[in-house]
Amino acid sequence: MCFIEAQGSSRYTLELVSYVKLNGIAVWNFTWPAEIENWRGVTLFIVDLADCTLQEVKNFDTWLNVENAERLRDYLQGLVNGTVLVGVTYAEPMRAMLPPHPNAALSELSKLGADVSDLNTDGAFAFAARIGDPARTVFKKGQYDMPRMPRIFATFNAIFSGAQYTIYHRSSSAERSSLHCVP
Repeated sequence: MCFIEAQGSSRYTLELVSYVKLNGIAVWNFTWPAEIENWRGVTLFIVDLADCTLQEVKNFDTWLNVENAERLRDYLQGLVNGTVLVGVTYAEPMRAMLPPHPNAALSELSKLGADVSDLNTDGAFAFAARIGDPARTVFKKGQYDMPRMPRIFATFNAIFSGAQYTIYHRSSSAERSSLHCVP
């Protein structure tokens, strides 16, 4: 079992922290002020379910230019079905993905189950997904004026003789907190 917690943020939020935790241990953390040009935009993490560890980390500076948004699109298109992917944002991640910059990064994210097409330049998001199964993606998004940045909780259960798994996700808001099992 692999428990994933992730939070995305944007430059104009009060809570300027993006992170990924696997089984309760922080494996990646970015807090302002730091070398923002190294981690702004969208950062993706491939998780190895065999031991719940990071297999790969890739950053796409979608604040800087359209070419990086296109690289994000190409990377997502190249992932193999069954890959467990976590994504978080930092510092105006939507800037090069919105009109007038036509690119397919938004479409590829939507195919994963992470539709961010309605966010403005300083929106933020976080997701955990298994490539090829968008219905089970755990995803949160929000604009800069949210009281708390998008944070997700997901648990992947892997059976290696087949492709069965379960995702649990916990939603929390000012009104309620709940745990949902997605069979």
